[in-house]
Amino acid sequence: MYLGIDIGSSSSKAALINENKELVATDLINMGTGTKGPDETISNVLRLAKISRENIAFTVATGYGRVTFSGADSQITEISCHAKGVSFMMKGVRTIIDIGGQDAKVIKVGNDGKVKNFVMNEKCAAGTGRFLEVMARVLGCKIDELSDLADKSTTDISISSVCTVFAESEVISRLASGAAIEDVARGAHLSIAKRIVGMCSRVGYEPVIAMTGGVALNSNIVKVLSNELESSVITAPHTQAAGAIGAALFAYEKGI
Repeated sequence: MYLGIDIGSSSSKAALINENKELVATDLINMGTGTKGPDETISNVLRLAKISRENIAFTVATGYGRVTFSGADSQITEISCHAKGVSFMMKGVRTIIDIGGQDAKVIKVGNDGKVKNFVMNEKCAAGTGRFLEVMARVLGCKIDELSDLADKSTTDISISSVCTVFAESEVISRLASGAAIEDVARGAHLSIAKRIVGMCSRVGYEPVIAMTGGVALNSNIVKVLSNELESSVITAPHTQAAGAIGAALFAYEKGI
């Protein structure tokens, strides 16, 4: 077996590939670098596959915490691993939008699934899962309720601030002025979409466009992004484990 582990700032993901280059198991733990999350998610995929650590021929780590993780044979950037994982699961993808808890990235890939260009936002929470966490708190709902709320929107509202701190104040002001929370929720999604569209333009995006990361589970954001890009955005299978799957594929190539 070949193991890939994607260690983010807020979550850890693992994936196993067998000797036939088939995906055997994936797992996600909502604990990231500096926690027991990486070890727990590895234990979970081993249990799912009914194997022990001794059955792992090669391990590749990726993500924010890859450098400090001692349990890998090699480390590879999350950009390359996301491109590898998505291209393996979805043929014909040319652009990958990955929005995680603390960063967002847009990756352009070639016919061979290799990275041609990318742009990454990692210095600001705007356009990330953290932004949505703040919006959910202000709106008094759970983060997984934002999509359904936004689907009920009847009036377009613009959240003009790109900074999460200023956007929070703007949302509070909108609510105080009588705006419906459904409209504000969709406005927050539109704010993220416009930021991602700007990143897509910089990277030179083209269809097929796939979306990965936890934010891809928000169907309203996927819908808004499709409208803003004027091109269908498809949610990748195993959307939160794409990087780990790519790492496992690199492990397969290095270990055979």
